[in-house]
Amino acid sequence: MNTVDVPEDLVVEILSRVPEVSVARFRSIPKGWNALIKKEERLAKKSLILILLDFRVYLASIDLRDNVVKLTSQFSLKDPLCNPSKEVDLCDDVFHCDGLLLCTTEDKRLVVWNPRSGETSWVKPIISHEQMGIYALGKSSCNKYKILRINTSTYYMPTDLVEYEVYDFNSNSWRVIVGECRDWYILLPWHWGMSVSGNTYLLAGDVKVGEFLLSFDFSTERFGRVSLPPGNDDVSYHVWGLSVTREEQQLCLLTAQNKEVLDLWRATKIESSGAGSWCKFLSLDLAYLHHPLDLEVGMNFLADRENRVLVFAGKHGKPSNFLHIVGEDKYIQVDHHDVPSHCSLLLNYVPTLVKIQQGNLGVGARKAPIT
Repeated sequence: MNTVDVPEDLVVEILSRVPEVSVARFRSIPKGWNALIKKEERLAKKSLILILLDFRVYLASIDLRDNVVKLTSQFSLKDPLCNPSKEVDLCDDVFHCDGLLLCTTEDKRLVVWNPRSGETSWVKPIISHEQMGIYALGKSSCNKYKILRINTSTYYMPTDLVEYEVYDFNSNSWRVIVGECRDWYILLPWHWGMSVSGNTYLLAGDVKVGEFLLSFDFSTERFGRVSLPPGNDDVSYHVWGLSVTREEQQLCLLTAQNKEVLDLWRATKIESSGAGSWCKFLSLDLAYLHHPLDLEVGMNFLADRENRVLVFAGKHGKPSNFLHIVGEDKYIQVDHHDVPSHCSLLLNYVPTLVKIQQGNLGVGARKAPIT
């Protein structure tokens, strides 16, 4: 039988439309396809670093030995039905879940995007979305993706009733949910949440117990509380940021008793009751620095347990401090060749070929051309 050479881009397009459980059936086909399947599987298991730089999304590599950051490639987001030749500008509000990005554009549109396959789903907001809001992407126990929106126009004060909205990709519609009474509020700078095992986590507080982790279960569509690591009886700590560990994809917490001692924790287990089991995997004593560390409340960061360093972005208004790398015996400020550039998001990214739409394709679902 004669074989036909198929361009690699087309093979990727075909594989992106095949359920993961069915990919194994393709192993008996030409060697080129089989090699590409293995390449995709290796890529899907590898955690990469994603950076949002001046409204664009890049993959980056960080050489901790030579303290060098390189942008290896750019993901191009375009809207084929609006302006297919122009790249879309993104706000800082980018939420990562299972290789999918939930993005807010500069013109206040909402899109779920798979940078690996190029698939997008543009989500139409409802009238109330003219108000400020926090968005998060998650999935239920049956792997159905949903979007959570919390009204933040008054989130710095407790309210009597929880009211939030959930977008379901099966029905392509928003539902307003009125929950139980609450005595909590989301802390002002914390518009970034983290997704672990399909659930969303945000830092919140109340007037009685102070800070705690607020969780949202996309299966039950209900909020919960997760206990923070135990503090020292003599010295209280402050939570600076949330992240996920690179390989295990476990929830990670950055705390500090002061800006000289930083502790990094990972959640080894989170019970449905809200009880959290935490393990401190890195502690940095920065007394050797001659100035306070330039931390920012609600910061996003990466923790490298093997090299015992912390990597985080510089503050807004300080473009010369592109990235900071801090460890037990070193503190490096990494500059970028483009001086005005500002890194506003830094996260561990795991590529996927998963389809955004789990049920019927919605009106807003589009497949971007592969470039």
